[in-house]
Amino acid sequence: MVAVVSAALAVRAGQSTPGNAAASAGARPAPAVSHAPAGERTAPGRAPAAAASVGTTAKTTGRPPEAAPRLTAAEFARDVEPVLTYICSQCHNRIANAPIETYLWPESIDTHRNEWETILAKVRSYEMPQPDPNFEPLEERDRAAMVAYLDRAFEEADLRMPPDPGRVTARRLNRVEYGNTIRDLLGIDFDAAEEFPPDDSGYGFDTIGDVLTVSPTLMQKYLAAAEQIASRLVGGDPLPSPAIFTRRSKVRRIGDNAVELSDVLAHDAEYIVKVAITGHRGEADPPVTVRISVDGRPIRTAQVPVQISAVNRQGGATQRAVEEARVFLTGNRHVFRAEFVDDTTLERIPVASRRNPAQNIYPEFIDVAGPYAPASPVAAANPALVCPPDQGRGCARRILEALAHRAYRRPVTRADADELLAVYDRAQAAGYGPRQRLQFALTAMLVSPSFLFRIERDPAPGRIAPLRDVELASRLSYFLWSSMPDEPLLRLAESNRLHEPAVLRREVARMLADPKSRALAEHFGSQWLETRSLDAITRDAERYPEWTPELRDAMRTETTMFFDAILRGDRPVTDFIDAKYTFLNELLARHYGIGDVKGPEFRRVELSTDQRGGVFTQASVLTVSAYPTRTSVVLRGKYLLENVFNTPPPPPPADVPALDEAAVGTAGTLRQRMEAHRTQAICASCHTRMDPLGFALENYDATGKWRTGDGKFPIDSSGAFPNGRTFSGPAELKALLLESAPDFTKGLAEKMLTYALGRGVEPFDRPAIRAIVRQTTAAEFRLQALVLAIVESTPFQQRRGPARPAAEEARRP
Repeated sequence: MVAVVSAALAVRAGQSTPGNAAASAGARPAPAVSHAPAGERTAPGRAPAAAASVGTTAKTTGRPPEAAPRLTAAEFARDVEPVLTYICSQCHNRIANAPIETYLWPESIDTHRNEWETILAKVRSYEMPQPDPNFEPLEERDRAAMVAYLDRAFEEADLRMPPDPGRVTARRLNRVEYGNTIRDLLGIDFDAAEEFPPDDSGYGFDTIGDVLTVSPTLMQKYLAAAEQIASRLVGGDPLPSPAIFTRRSKVRRIGDNAVELSDVLAHDAEYIVKVAITGHRGEADPPVTVRISVDGRPIRTAQVPVQISAVNRQGGATQRAVEEARVFLTGNRHVFRAEFVDDTTLERIPVASRRNPAQNIYPEFIDVAGPYAPASPVAAANPALVCPPDQGRGCARRILEALAHRAYRRPVTRADADELLAVYDRAQAAGYGPRQRLQFALTAMLVSPSFLFRIERDPAPGRIAPLRDVELASRLSYFLWSSMPDEPLLRLAESNRLHEPAVLRREVARMLADPKSRALAEHFGSQWLETRSLDAITRDAERYPEWTPELRDAMRTETTMFFDAILRGDRPVTDFIDAKYTFLNELLARHYGIGDVKGPEFRRVELSTDQRGGVFTQASVLTVSAYPTRTSVVLRGKYLLENVFNTPPPPPPADVPALDEAAVGTAGTLRQRMEAHRTQAICASCHTRMDPLGFALENYDATGKWRTGDGKFPIDSSGAFPNGRTFSGPAELKALLLESAPDFTKGLAEKMLTYALGRGVEPFDRPAIRAIVRQTTAAEFRLQALVLAIVESTPFQQRRGPARPAAEEARRP
């Protein structure tokens, strides 16, 4: 089982007190485990040792490892060497291709650190030694003593490591960051997710510099986007010919009597908004009133009869009523909504019939037509234009310098401005007017590497140096906001004050309080928890008829709002494991079997049962960790290992036999089929770690709905961890996970640090991660403390220069 769970359970099981440390230096004690018959085994000269985990030590002592006594060779000889000599050697004569004798000395912890990390992980998780009646077992007290020694030894080894912040590849803006940056720079909404291809991911995130490459196709898309954005900003191009564009695929159902469309319009112009209404009710039912609104502002209200469609023999509608309105809109993102505002009949219609046009009437979809030239000049200048572009070259310089300063996220040099003005001058020579000249120059700015990439200056080869404050500002803003620094942050950076600890802490607090920090929930949270993949999820319609796009969207919204509430409310990270609240609308509450939640709006709901609580019992997570036709204890167990503790299992062997899915729920439960599956030795080693976690969640079906049976068989959600501790159901599992809060924090810190830096976590990051966990633990595990600890860490604030050339390195004394 997971390392920290095993150790925490051992502590709770009543392991004994720390052992006798009186062994003299240089004297090798007797083996930790003798070969006496079972029941008579003792370790001469030593008392039982305590079980401990990384997190337990940090949590209970409250002091950094520097304050702990230095480990001695005698302690290694007492706590570690006998296990290797008398237990591990029963099966191994080599570990990681090195003779076992290589590891019999304390110095090997430095020289073979990666191998020792693997040894510790396997011993702590009970993966090694594997139970075998032919071999001597490892006693609990000896396992705990070895784990405790190695934990402290690793901390000491980390303290001896020279600081190394690592190197981050120059990072291209991913498409989320691009769209947000255009919004904050120019006040223009640009749908980068629709215009650009998906970004590649590394280490689970799309912020990794090494994979954010630029292909010729993507560069062409950047140029087309820059031209479109510059045209929308300046307005120098004529409107295109009017065309109807249908966005039905983007329309979302909101409750039972409303639909909504969020879309980006390309021009300041007039548009026709059309709403189709379909359905049929009884002759005695009163008419309904439909309200069409844009961005919450009503643009048309009309009464609609409830018998608008003829009904054919199959119960389908053959006609629709259409309501429309013409309105001037700016070229930006807008939210269109159509809803019934006085529907007194709806409550009497069964929920299952409300989308049946033979029994109900409802708004079906929204179309938008345009752009059309306004009847009168109503467009206002974009605030990003600091002067009217028609005033000529002097005004163009002012606009370009002001925008380039923010777009490049650093002071603008004269060369920067002259480069953009050269484009302006060439357009003038070609006969273009002042607005179009400015558009060309702005296009050049938006395809400049200074805009598209976050470029950090390298220290000298082999050197380590703090980031410049303007570079630190960009790291901070793209971490917390997925967007560019705002003016207050950029001013502090350019005055070289951002690196001051008190100033930096104030800025982090200010930025987390800003609504833009929701980006951390939407983009880090959705990738950490894998809920971004919900869009690609399908479900078998016959088995899960409740699965709809509206339910999927509600699942995503719950998790995003939950993460945001923990972040903005400065709640402890343990709320991710278990919290007595969540965020629901009527649709999702009904899916959960929770009453008294009415309407499509999401609101905080206090939970009164242990069926829900924390993110790992939310439908979004339970859905992405299941198959289209059934649940999967393997997927869910693997999901928790990866996302709770950042300790993923190895990939399965290529020849693992497939599970007989047809028999699940008919010839036996999934549990019974899995137990038969893992009796094979090739499967058992990994399944003993994953399956207990997955079985604890078997009461949730493949859409996260609570159930008590699997087909015709009752659910058994009990399990046992390798150390013998048993549990039953999600509530007891969450209680065990809560005991391992420091280790959950460590896994979360590694994920968040990866996202923030744009590179994977490396062995030289261990001291920084330990410091981040200690700082967060001391602050009662609060999420904002974790964010601040990452921002204050060496990897976040510093950068290593390139490697020295080999010839130069050879000349060094």
